[in-house]
Amino acid sequence: MSGHNKWAQIKHKKAITDAKKSKIFSKLVRYISVEAKLAKGDKNSPGLRAAIEKAKKVNMPSENIERAIRKASEPDTQMESIVYETYGPGGVGIIIEALTDSRNRTAQEIKHILSKNGFALAGVGSVSWSFTKEKTNEGVIWNPNIFTPVSDQDLELLEKLVDELEESDDVQEVYTNAE
Repeated sequence: MSGHNKWAQIKHKKAITDAKKSKIFSKLVRYISVEAKLAKGDKNSPGLRAAIEKAKKVNMPSENIERAIRKASEPDTQMESIVYETYGPGGVGIIIEALTDSRNRTAQEIKHILSKNGFALAGVGSVSWSFTKEKTNEGVIWNPNIFTPVSDQDLELLEKLVDELEESDDVQEVYTNAE
């Protein structure tokens, strides 16, 4: 009866859910760090408060939130927000938001993912013209002004590309104008 051990099954399921949580938590820690740096550690600032609320919605432990704020308040920590633009399958516009402590590393990771899928970074403003940047309590959201019709084959390629981009620790959000 090998392979029928209930604990082994639970262990594998737990490993998968823990990996997903870890990915989400690491992205939120970066987001909190940037907001804490901008707010100079003031928890009453709107940006940091929104980041903390976002973390609490996914049940991030308060200790992790406090640690991220403390670490970001140290003078040598330098996190920055970067927006990359590209065109994907079928001419779909893609905006990639990233938070990083190393611009060069993040740019190379994103370029590698794009080139592996047959795409390249576009120039600044080449895609953003077709989106409207909207500030909300949760942060900044890019809403498409123009939608691009996509075939089923291109949609599959787009989903694969977006999944790979979101796997990167530095990538926070990926926006597309696919119909």
